[in-house]
Amino acid sequence: MRPHSLVPSAAALALFAAAVPLRGPADDAKVVEIVAKRFEFQPNEIHLAKGAPALLRIRSQDVTHGFFNRPLGIDTEIEPGKVTEVQLRPLEAGRFSVICDHFCGAGHGAMAMTVVVEE
Repeated sequence: MRPHSLVPSAAALALFAAAVPLRGPADDAKVVEIVAKRFEFQPNEIHLAKGAPALLRIRSQDVTHGFFNRPLGIDTEIEPGKVTEVQLRPLEAGRFSVICDHFCGAGHGAMAMTVVVEE
């Protein structure tokens, strides 16, 4: 039996982290305003640059919604009457589906938006 390493390989990290959270606000971050409401995000698609900082400012017009995508490291709750900020720096190009992961009514299963990360 081989001993297990406590340090994950670069390949293992790449599988689970397509973005890194920013430690503090970046002055050069692209700011994107997003509105959540039953049963959609507006806009329903945003474009970010690979490796560039981004700040997503999200607000709910009605009930509490979730905002979740594992590869981008996004997992937050959007409460009505508050602005929720998500800071990230995408490390991998591609198309990512962000979903509402808090049940918000009959159309909840279709509540998603696309984040396109471009080279």
